[in-house]
Amino acid sequence: MSTAPDEARIRTAARRVGVFVAIGAAVVITAGVGILVAVLLLTARPDDHHGGTRHPGLDGDRIVVDLDGILPWVIALGAIGVVLLAAIAWLAARRSVRPLADALGLQRAFVADASHEMRTPLTALSARVQTLQRRYERGDPVEPTISALRTDVDVLDDVLTDMLLAAEGAARGDVGEVVAAFDAAVRTVTPLAEAADVQLAVEAGGTMAVRMAPTTLTRVCVALLDNAIQHAPAGSTVTLGSETDTRGVLIRVSDAGTGVSDADRERIFDRFARGPEAGRRRGFGLGLALVREAAVAAGGSVTIEHSSPAGTTFLLTLPRA
Repeated sequence: MSTAPDEARIRTAARRVGVFVAIGAAVVITAGVGILVAVLLLTARPDDHHGGTRHPGLDGDRIVVDLDGILPWVIALGAIGVVLLAAIAWLAARRSVRPLADALGLQRAFVADASHEMRTPLTALSARVQTLQRRYERGDPVEPTISALRTDVDVLDDVLTDMLLAAEGAARGDVGEVVAAFDAAVRTVTPLAEAADVQLAVEAGGTMAVRMAPTTLTRVCVALLDNAIQHAPAGSTVTLGSETDTRGVLIRVSDAGTGVSDADRERIFDRFARGPEAGRRRGFGLGLALVREAAVAAGGSVTIEHSSPAGTTFLLTLPRA
């Protein structure tokens, strides 16, 4: 990813901090000098006996400055000045590291997102390798499995490229075709479904396109299917379907799991939010959050359309291309 935007933000923040410290120090020093001058004028008195410290007055008279009275003011102003300058330095330090903290937060988010998004294709790849090994040991043809492995590797490359483009904020004007995304997503999660003894059914309502990059659309479908497979009981079916209406293209993923509680219906779309560990694999609470981020970025939405002890249906709404 390009570091130029981060470097520009850090340089801008450094300039702002420099100006902030300079102005703050000037204000503190000016205020301190002003207060000290005011104290001198208030404590000075005419010198009738020509003693003490003498200064020429405006009328040529001599005045006496009470050093014992001024000394506490000088000490107090010095202490206050040190405290104020320390506060300014603290605020300046916070402002100077804010871009670094933001960049670190974005880096951590990208690492977490990438780790999650690569997890499902890698799990499918591992399952495919196991299938290849069993076929090889039995002497069965391995060419179809090798071809599928090549496809899995291409999926990994596409996912990583898509995430890098999203992290850079690159403008995405691509159009995704729903049926093609369905086919790619089903191929990716088929090994997971087979391992879980879950059937996959696709009910695409004809050719339709959405305003979302093809790889992103496939990632979203994979995430929803993977979530459904993890919570679907053995021997059940997970259904992936689509249709269009006035809202745009509607994509539904349904499972026969135990459902989502009312308290978790919105929370499960938050990052790192996890419900009871009912799935087969330990989740990290990122999949549905990433689905929502991708949907919102494309001008769409994702919600739980229906949930009960008999199953759950997720509804992904995307604008038509």
